[in-house]
Amino acid sequence: MELGLVGLGKMGGNMRERIRRGGHTVIGYDRNPDVADVGSLKELVESLSAPRVVWVMVPAGSATQSTIDELGELLSPGDLVVDGGNSRWTDDEKHADELKAKGVGFVDCGVSGGVWGLENGYALMYGGSAEDVAKVQPIFDALKPEGQFGSVHAGKVGAGHFAKMVHNGIEYAMMQSFAEGWELLEAADSVTDVREVFRSWQEGTVIRSWLLDLAVKALDSDEHLDALRGYAADSGEGRWTVEAAIDKAVPLPAITASLFARFSSRQEDSPQMKMIAALRNQFGGHAVTAAEKSGEPGADAPGADVTPPTGG
Repeated sequence: MELGLVGLGKMGGNMRERIRRGGHTVIGYDRNPDVADVGSLKELVESLSAPRVVWVMVPAGSATQSTIDELGELLSPGDLVVDGGNSRWTDDEKHADELKAKGVGFVDCGVSGGVWGLENGYALMYGGSAEDVAKVQPIFDALKPEGQFGSVHAGKVGAGHFAKMVHNGIEYAMMQSFAEGWELLEAADSVTDVREVFRSWQEGTVIRSWLLDLAVKALDSDEHLDALRGYAADSGEGRWTVEAAIDKAVPLPAITASLFARFSSRQEDSPQMKMIAALRNQFGGHAVTAAEKSGEPGADAPGADVTPPTGG
């Protein structure tokens, strides 16, 4: 099938390539002309045969809203928009209603896989009507990992992004646990090789996981994470998870604590946050901040603003 793809960054660019490897035609648009196939959204829409499917892969919030607004003016009844970014689930019904008024369908899709998705595939969680999902199912099949799992029609509109939000909240807590254990091992005089302790856990233990593998990979590159400042940003989805838990009176002590631990990284150079930063860089290519030298702030010293979430 044909697909229009808007947003060709770290996630979107690799997704375009994986979909093409699956035998489909992808026409990509990005504000960066060096990676775009067309020069505008209008040109992208005109390049597709009706009924059109356009996948939006841009940062959540105003960027997604403006893109959907513009597509709503360009697309025709029977066309479909997929929001594959990390939008807040509460925005999905609004976007679906806005497009429905123009006869355009809407599917929300949470995407996980980071910089490794091109080769390993992307875990997909999508929400929408069965009819709309069927229109884009060949693309879901091309993006998902090989095998039985890695793709789910989670429910109606909003369910995909809600599921991805909970996934990311769990991810926060898992990373925090590895970080706390690593710091405690580093503090113990009797443990002389923390990196090899982590490596030994990769086989035969109940905590073996891809995150553990990535932790070992990070420690192989920098055994004591000396090159990193103990700072880790939060993309926003951890906050949304905690807010949803409050709204639904669901206790989330571990996820909530892991979110607050990231806030502490903005107050001082937290050893735990070095591991969080290293893991985020390993699985998602997220930026890291260099450790301070000679009392001088590291390059690109971060503030406390929340970065608008993107896919991955």
